[in-house]
Amino acid sequence: MELPEASDNTTVARRIAQALPRLTRAHRKMADHVLAHPLQVATQPIDELAETVGVSVATANRFARALGFDGYATFRAELVRGFEALVAPVEQLRGNLAQPSTVAEVFATSLEETQHNVEATRKSLDYAACEEAVRRILAARTVSVVGFGASGWLAGLLAHGLDSYCADVRTLAGVGGVSSAARALIRSGPEDLLVALAFPRYLVDTVTLAKTARARGTQVLAITDRPSSPLAPLADVALYAQTRSRYRPNCETGALALIEALTSAVALRAPGAFQVAGRVVETLAPWLHGAPGPQVMPPGAGTEPAQASERKKRSS
Repeated sequence: MELPEASDNTTVARRIAQALPRLTRAHRKMADHVLAHPLQVATQPIDELAETVGVSVATANRFARALGFDGYATFRAELVRGFEALVAPVEQLRGNLAQPSTVAEVFATSLEETQHNVEATRKSLDYAACEEAVRRILAARTVSVVGFGASGWLAGLLAHGLDSYCADVRTLAGVGGVSSAARALIRSGPEDLLVALAFPRYLVDTVTLAKTARARGTQVLAITDRPSSPLAPLADVALYAQTRSRYRPNCETGALALIEALTSAVALRAPGAFQVAGRVVETLAPWLHGAPGPQVMPPGAGTEPAQASERKKRSS
């Protein structure tokens, strides 16, 4: 049976549609699975896919040929196209796990990556951009911080660090989700600043909110990993952190170090920073272990009879 020729740029879904009338029952079962879970299939070797669908490895290979591919490897390469940024960390992890390593080696490798990412972040700093980021943060009427996924935790730490030195700091990634964040931006304008954090794999919500802020004339500070990030062209100022990791999609250490550096610089330039720090310590003292609590007067202290009795004791 002669199959219709499919050009190199024909999508897998289109090839399946063209070949569907001629596919066997087992191949149709595979086709349904591929269409329903393309990203999962893109990360699976042939034996895993065959086991997931419940067919033989030979059937999986014949399915790829039935779609006009040379074999499963070519089929999978075509399926990966467009998912590169999503699939790369999975493929990297698969390769690393295939290499024998002890727990101690993984610890050492991870810590070495942390050191490398922090040092690479330091070496790539644009000091003019750092100055401009601090200036915009301190001059803004409101500073809104947004990040989702793992970046949501980083956004929370940034908001915590800025809270003492800025007039109004808001974390947009709240329980209301992205729709609540979008409503908050309706009231923003040129006097306000949105700090958006996103790293591979970049979430659409963060990029969309940055576009929304940009359209309203709101200033945008991006904290991301590289100039090719989708946040970079939307930002008035961008700061970059190295996030490479062998075992996870991102190493957040470089981003965290950049956030701590940014909040330290804001504290340095903030008016009355010393007085602010003093007020914070005074406010938190009752909740700090080992700090002296509120002074409680003993019963009767401060009354006239008690004061007279105390003076009599001292005179005698």
